[in-house]
Amino acid sequence: MERLAALSDGVFAVAMTLLVLDLRAPAVDAIHSDQERSDRSLARIHIAFLLFVSILPFATTLLAEFPEYRVALLAYWLNILFLGAALYFNWVCAAGTGLVKSDMPAHVSSAIKKRIVIAQALYAFGALLCVVNTYWSTALIIAVQLNYAIAPRFRRG
Repeated sequence: MERLAALSDGVFAVAMTLLVLDLRAPAVDAIHSDQERSDRSLARIHIAFLLFVSILPFATTLLAEFPEYRVALLAYWLNILFLGAALYFNWVCAAGTGLVKSDMPAHVSSAIKKRIVIAQALYAFGALLCVVNTYWSTALIIAVQLNYAIAPRFRRG
């Protein structure tokens, strides 16, 4: 389990590095003024999301050190639950305040929300499996994570 925790930390570190390396200045024609369009609620949700991201290595290590304890598994699942809730509310707030592209097809917003809710339901089912066996529970949660990380994205239209 320690290897899994180290792998998770490494994947997060590489992903964050790649995200930073891909930062680019906006196109000149896309900037109309130096005032940014933002929303205070959205900023708070982002900060909450980053808080839960920063706690994830601790929750992962806790689960890796104590895989047979339900409390460790539930702490990990709660971290995932809060991440999912922050992601969901982030999308709802961004879409509700008009911060997403106006030419976005109508089905995309509902598909994003549905994807988050389904993932959270699967994680919750995985967490409930700890009543039977914490290893099965952990395996199902990891399988759901791998599915969402690796599964191909299908586009309509």
